[in-house]
Amino acid sequence: MDNNLYQKTLYKLLDYIPEQVIILDKSKEILFNNKSAKDRFQIKLKDNISYYLRNPDLLNAIEKSFEGENVKSFNVELRNPNVQRINVTLFYDNTNFFFNESVCLLFIRDLTEFYKFQQLKSDFVANVSHELRTPLQSIKMGLETIENNEKIKNDDELKNLFPIMLSQSERMENLIRDLLSLSKIELQEHIKPTHEIDLNNVINYVIETQKDLVKRKNIKINFSQIDDFKIIGDQDKLIEIFTNLIDNAVKYSNENTEINIIPSKDKSFNIIKIIDQGIGIPKQYIYRVTERFFTVDPSKSRSVGGTGLGLAIVKHLVSQHRGLMDISSEINKGTTVELKFKSL
Repeated sequence: MDNNLYQKTLYKLLDYIPEQVIILDKSKEILFNNKSAKDRFQIKLKDNISYYLRNPDLLNAIEKSFEGENVKSFNVELRNPNVQRINVTLFYDNTNFFFNESVCLLFIRDLTEFYKFQQLKSDFVANVSHELRTPLQSIKMGLETIENNEKIKNDDELKNLFPIMLSQSERMENLIRDLLSLSKIELQEHIKPTHEIDLNNVINYVIETQKDLVKRKNIKINFSQIDDFKIIGDQDKLIEIFTNLIDNAVKYSNENTEINIIPSKDKSFNIIKIIDQGIGIPKQYIYRVTERFFTVDPSKSRSVGGTGLGLAIVKHLVSQHRGLMDISSEINKGTTVELKFKSL
């Protein structure tokens, strides 16, 4: 088939694609746009793409693609006049497959409705959680006041009942807190952290906050920090990651055991392993433990004050840091959680 005829056939096929496809030359002039792109952006051929997509990062990525850099995909926010969110994937072609010159293809997906849904979900969780938190605090305060009443203290049945009621109200408070936290994290997961953080400081801080619980169970935490253990991250969110993981390790370990936190480096990664000697997780459930509200043993989770959201929160926060998490476990021997973060 003649090359020109082949290209014309290809352009017709691209018109059937619901996503927007735009082809640019090295000067960022539009050589081709499919029907979907024309309908969405009212594009004219030979216009510069910056007339329609005014995003410095995108324009810079287009320039770099002509210099041979890898394909890049990222989200862009447009305001014209309503806020729209799109995902743009770049593809550099120097084989004359689409045109008789080197070109950059933009594949554009509309994420506006997806983000609207995420926002609605977040608002719903936030509103419900707020409405629950206020009366729950009043109930808890009332229970604490009644519990201190002398008549209640002398009534054996009520005296045994009130600690259970207070414990359950605290569990509800923790659940509401974790729901709000998870909802916020999911909305911000695409935002990459930008601060230089020393993981040694984060882990030492979390260990210090756990010392009362550790002391009650007579558990020893071993952590030997190493030099040059920094990443790009968010300190508060890293504290939340290690608080959840170390708190789990303590709560699900028996008394008089040890928790080993082992830092190491592997090429361009900083690695942390948290190894406990706890009750372990059955192998068939390991892949599910990061699901929200999933618990292997609901009665055990309730007894230690778990909400079923801790590892779901950790999963999203690790993802936001562009990190990796791996969990391995053996019943009655313990669990190992390994985290990998790109090192500085």
